[in-house]
Amino acid sequence: MRPHPRFLRQEGSVPVQPSAPGGPLSVAVLIELLRTPLAGGQVKCWEHFADAAADADPARLGVDLTLYVLGDRPRVEELSPAVRFVALRPVLSTAPLNRGDGDVSDLAPHHPALARLLPRHDVWHLTHTLAFASTAARLRRRQRRAARPRPAGLVGSVHTDMPALTEAYVRRMLGPCLDRHPALRALDPPARCAALMRRRRDRVLAACDHLLVATPSQEPEMAALVGGGRVSTLGRGLDLDVFRPHPDARAELTALGVPRGATAVVFAGRVDASKNVLLLAAAVRRLRARGGDVHLVVAGAGPDTERIAALLGPGATLLGPLPQERLARVVAGGDVFALPSRTETIGNVVGEAMACGLPVVLPAGTPTNHWLAEPGADGILVPDDTEEAWASALGRLADRPELRAALGERAATTVRARHRTWGRVLTDDLLPVWRGAAGLSATGG
Repeated sequence: MRPHPRFLRQEGSVPVQPSAPGGPLSVAVLIELLRTPLAGGQVKCWEHFADAAADADPARLGVDLTLYVLGDRPRVEELSPAVRFVALRPVLSTAPLNRGDGDVSDLAPHHPALARLLPRHDVWHLTHTLAFASTAARLRRRQRRAARPRPAGLVGSVHTDMPALTEAYVRRMLGPCLDRHPALRALDPPARCAALMRRRRDRVLAACDHLLVATPSQEPEMAALVGGGRVSTLGRGLDLDVFRPHPDARAELTALGVPRGATAVVFAGRVDASKNVLLLAAAVRRLRARGGDVHLVVAGAGPDTERIAALLGPGATLLGPLPQERLARVVAGGDVFALPSRTETIGNVVGEAMACGLPVVLPAGTPTNHWLAEPGADGILVPDDTEEAWASALGRLADRPELRAALGERAATTVRARHRTWGRVLTDDLLPVWRGAAGLSATGG
């Protein structure tokens, strides 16, 4: 790969660009997840921001942007002279724990290669709370203790509800043991692990100059860590050229095994406990047992895939992870989109499904509700996480095609009326925060 012309020296096989006085603000975004063509929503979010930055006029952008991700080897992918992805090997990969299913991160408390690279940047942006984030927080504390004249600005953004995610995973792993041992169940290990993760997250995020959250409802919790004046929202863009109604998309779903005439309920995401997808499968099974012609379409991979296949048999089509363009057509070919997850901070796939003209079914009281302008008119909220509640909500839509059409039309209208491009979100929500964090570090704020 052609090295960036302004990179001045090598750190292993990864070029390192020092920030220059008077030059553009050098920003490092730390995305401690494995970046692949089929990576999840958090990686995709930052790929969109990187593309928007690469397309911008460098003089108006005023930022030199490096996005650090995990990879199987150190390498650099340049998007423009001012924007690049840098991949670093994980120190303690989670890959052996998830057996290839789901996102791969790094559990190490410190990442030496990243620690050598970070001082070259003016602002460090944390997007997680594991190896990359703890390394940056530790370096920032050292800079403060050393009374460095201009320590790096530190920004954090919350993309995943890590305490909730931790509780879901631990509950899944310990489920049989908890059922057999009441004394262990009384100790509630999943909740204890979630509390530990919350303390770790809060310790890292409290070191930040500014925190970004997905929805206003998350602001009070983060304001308690850094102060109310240092929390703001980071919106999400939508690519309406990709996610839109496709008239021939249903024929493609039929070719994949979805029966003609069946109500196709689409789910997209990790197929595991964190997304609560087994609840959705159980609700579909209940409808089918009552004679409903309902079919579940799952786009994604994870440890619960086999359980869904066993639960629904021919009543489910399991597609595995899909690239964005194909996912858009699968979603557009469905009749209903359902996401029962309670671990999302925003769930961009909800907005994408609405843009495709699908009614969405979501759990009440979660950040995904932020996508709806008028619940009941542009989407349905399920009041509790029971099979019957979800079966009832899905059954209403399965039985009433005219209701599906009306909700889908309103859903598409909602996202188009409230939609911003990724470039606009970059300009409105990110650039001012990065510049402000650099200013705070310069003044010791």
